[in-house]
Amino acid sequence: MCGRYVVKNPVSKTTKLVKSAIQIEDTENYNAHPYQKLPVIKKYNNGNTLENLQWGLVPKWAKDKNFKPLINARLETINEKVSFKKLIKNNRCVAVADGFYEWKRKPDEKTPYYFTRKDTNTIYFAGIFEGDQFCLITEEAKENVKTIHHRQPVILNQNDVKQYLNIELQGSYFLIERKVPDLNYYEISKDVNKPANNSASLVQPV
Repeated sequence: MCGRYVVKNPVSKTTKLVKSAIQIEDTENYNAHPYQKLPVIKKYNNGNTLENLQWGLVPKWAKDKNFKPLINARLETINEKVSFKKLIKNNRCVAVADGFYEWKRKPDEKTPYYFTRKDTNTIYFAGIFEGDQFCLITEEAKENVKTIHHRQPVILNQNDVKQYLNIELQGSYFLIERKVPDLNYYEISKDVNKPANNSASLVQPV
């Protein structure tokens, strides 16, 4: 799964991909977490925009007020789940990031790691949205990531963004067939465990 990530200067990073940024500043967020409003790219008839959506999606059919917002959707079953199959067809978005966090679980502790692209390029997470909410799509972890966690976010290359947002293309098939970038990772401080902690020190190796 993906439950925490880093996004720095999202407006500057997406100038080649979007026509406008709506009420978003070039800030640095070292602990982006669920239920926050975070920058995502959406497609409109007159061009792409960068706008803030809340990470965590409550499907329209959910009547239970205590329904826990969904932050991840599995690529392998996205066309089968009632919560997601219409969204992957019609409501796609892309979240912007520099890296993401994952935790290696042991019987008595969880150790956090920070992941980035090996080529250091911007990370683009494939997502889906409904209204002002979104969730990220995940897939089975690649070989080098499996040692930390069995799932990882679906990461697009910059050249993939336009195609993924084109709803004339079959979304899940495109994601399965895309070229997957290589990742680097290293252990970081457990300070990241607290969402209130938000500074560059969180991504320093230990």
